[in-house]
Amino acid sequence: MPLVPKRVKHRREFRGKMRGAAKGGKTIAFGEYGLQALESHWITNQQIEAARVAMTRYMKRGGKVWIRIFPQKSYTAKGVGVRMGSGKGAPAGWVAVVKREKIMFEIGGVSEEVAREALRLASTKLPIKCKFVKRSSEVGGNSNEG
Repeated sequence: MPLVPKRVKHRREFRGKMRGAAKGGKTIAFGEYGLQALESHWITNQQIEAARVAMTRYMKRGGKVWIRIFPQKSYTAKGVGVRMGSGKGAPAGWVAVVKREKIMFEIGGVSEEVAREALRLASTKLPIKCKFVKRSSEVGGNSNEG
């Protein structure tokens, strides 16, 4: 089942800018290991689903996966062969705006080797460079050292 919003206030949005690092979501909150974005990019709902399938298939039935991003921004496209003008195109799909340093996926309940390989497989399905991070053991420390 593709990730899409149940309802939105505005069907068509401006593209916006992707300057700077993520404001929140830079630390691991749920699992022990995570996949952190090193670049800013739009991630489509198909790419998120492909990464999720790659992780869960590798882990078999062990562990748990948390998806920390959601595609809530629509993008539009005009039909092939349509001339310029005549307004904005119809919504063509949904994307998650991912800025650098954002934790996109988290894994828990598996060994570090399994988590590292599962997140590596997931990163091959994404259009950006990613980094494997693990939760810090000390309280109040930076959890993105890995």
